[in-house]
Amino acid sequence: MKVVVDLTRCQGYGQCAFLAPDVFTMREEALLYDLDPGDERREHVLRAAAACPVQAIHLDWAATRHAAEQAGPPAPGQGDGRIVIVGASLAGARAAGVLRREGFAGSLTVIGDEPDQPYDRPPLSKQVLTGQVPPDHTMLPRLREVEAEWLWGTPATGLDVAGKRVRLADGREIGFDRVLLATGTRARSWPNEAEAALEGVHTLRTVADAARLRQALAAGPRRVLILGAGFTGSEIASVCRELDLPVTVVERGPAPLVGALGGVLGDVAAQLHREHGVDLRCHTTVTALEGDADGRLRGARLSDGSTVEADVAVVALGSIRNVEWLRDSGLAAGVWGVACDAGCRAVDSNGLVTDDVFVAGDIARFPHPLYQYQFMTLEHWGNAVAQAEIAAHNMISDQAHRWPHLSVPVFWSSQFGVNIKSVGVPTFADEVVITQGSVAERRFVAVYGYQGRVTAAVTFDQGLWLEFYQRLIEQAAPFPPRFRHVDQREAAEPVPARVPERLVATAGATVVVTGHDPAERRASLVQAPQS
Repeated sequence: MKVVVDLTRCQGYGQCAFLAPDVFTMREEALLYDLDPGDERREHVLRAAAACPVQAIHLDWAATRHAAEQAGPPAPGQGDGRIVIVGASLAGARAAGVLRREGFAGSLTVIGDEPDQPYDRPPLSKQVLTGQVPPDHTMLPRLREVEAEWLWGTPATGLDVAGKRVRLADGREIGFDRVLLATGTRARSWPNEAEAALEGVHTLRTVADAARLRQALAAGPRRVLILGAGFTGSEIASVCRELDLPVTVVERGPAPLVGALGGVLGDVAAQLHREHGVDLRCHTTVTALEGDADGRLRGARLSDGSTVEADVAVVALGSIRNVEWLRDSGLAAGVWGVACDAGCRAVDSNGLVTDDVFVAGDIARFPHPLYQYQFMTLEHWGNAVAQAEIAAHNMISDQAHRWPHLSVPVFWSSQFGVNIKSVGVPTFADEVVITQGSVAERRFVAVYGYQGRVTAAVTFDQGLWLEFYQRLIEQAAPFPPRFRHVDQREAAEPVPARVPERLVATAGATVVVTGHDPAERRASLVQAPQS
């Protein structure tokens, strides 16, 4: 097989280096690779190409054709007809490519609410804000090779499951035989509309958001205020310090990243912030944003009674799943996402699996067998890619040849000069142990366990070990690991992981059941008023 890497797009994430270390090697920020690896490395290279966050790895058609041939041709009657994909970002674009690759020859329509072609989001909070990469250089490659009708800037407003039609904001209706829902998320805005409209108040989700925030940071503000210390807020804080800008981060919880990594590594993240000059305020919230007579941001009032003067504020309070357009569809859709089975088939409000409606990406709420079949939504780049490929394959396969979505979640973050990578679900844990390296040196591996088995691992500048720990997760290996590791400084003992309470969903579903005879008994969702 032939491999070519677009080094102008490569941004040194190193995902390929730990998924196919015999083919890809990172030397500082430079990538070295074998242009003609042996066929025995095929699976590792395919995984590396799929995991590349900027899609810089290009393979010849023969390499990818192998997977399609193994899958077999589309099921009878599934290789043609009409497929509609609602959502033209990473998951939707990837699904469109997989459909064509696996032999779908029918009508393919991709609907997107943004006016531009799909782009890659990870660089928006990193290289774009520092000015290293222009916003228009984040577009996903190779989309033009997919034969489809691309409807840019055309939001979907409704789904008629029985009539098999997607309603659009411009009044049109698009018919389908099968439909994939991949509408993703949007940034949660500041709830006070007047304060959110102040000049200098930003969110970060889209290319346009990144361009505006980059311009604001380049102007040299007196201080930047960041509301929320999740991954987005922490990455923006890191960029501000790299640009030598004073920054205050206000976090409701006890430390940054607690919601994703638990309290033990949250404490490490807090130390990183403060070591790099961030004014970090934990157990605190912003109660009001304040502006001047000209509508420009001047500061904020905090819950502890203090104030912060700032002329740029970034609201990084999480995301909202784009599911409002499915309100009357009859699907089990709400603020928690759209419920589906492990094969990405949507579930209706009665709990029945649909045959022709599929879900992928940030809005999909699916059961993961590795985590006690708990329903989860994962807003990770890797999950969007893997789930889109499963959904696309299953849309054109019969029941006997459908695949389950069993990928172990992987995500990464770069902040304060440290590359943080994770495999598994760190918050599905009761204990954590440092197995390699040194926390003090900010170079270590933390392994998470739940009820005696390994469930996740997080690395700080040790990403090459993730594949090893992924295998432990997949094998339900005992926790804590009792064998010796490279760079094991001392025999560390597990400590409580201090993860947030695991909730079944981010918000409850209110359901009314009607009817008495089994043939007429039905469940329906009671939708809360839209705020």
